[in-house]
Amino acid sequence: MKKTLIKFIPFLIMASFLTTGCTQTGTTPKKLIAQHGTGSGSRSVLLAEVPVYMGNVADVSKKAKVIAIEVGKGEAAKTILVKFDDKTKGIENAVPGHASIINYEMRGGEPWATVVKPKLAKLPSGVTEVKTAELKTMMDKGEKFTLVDSRPAKRFAASNLPGAINIPSDEFEKQANMLPENKDELLVFYCGGPT
Repeated sequence: MKKTLIKFIPFLIMASFLTTGCTQTGTTPKKLIAQHGTGSGSRSVLLAEVPVYMGNVADVSKKAKVIAIEVGKGEAAKTILVKFDDKTKGIENAVPGHASIINYEMRGGEPWATVVKPKLAKLPSGVTEVKTAELKTMMDKGEKFTLVDSRPAKRFAASNLPGAINIPSDEFEKQANMLPENKDELLVFYCGGPT
């Protein structure tokens, strides 16, 4: 009987985590999956859940070694302070005004960043990314396409790529008439960063 109970201890521990939770409010657990074996004998195994914060970086203090990240939406939105140290990977991805994903661990009741990654927008089906070098080549060859700067008008006025038209992202519906009538023409949009 005792041996049977011992076999169920790992299951009971996992069940308690599933019912009570093991991450703080405002986090999204990220499952880590390991692949064991090859071919038809392979199987995926859940290793652990890593707590993460996803949102816009509000500020970074290199002196205090703290990242302020805004998580949640609407009335549920809040700013979380996450500490970092020399062991934190990808700290260069904590850029104020940009979206980030911060994996963290709890130390002394406070979140400490372990990995910081940029949170990149997913491209819709049928849309491909044009790298900077590819765009330059297209411009140098005089290829036919419409270049759209989707930054705010003030940023466009301060500087822009040659031949670009300005349609700020929050005005796409109002200014759709600026797009070419030929719906087969290539459109290239750019903004202030990868997120």
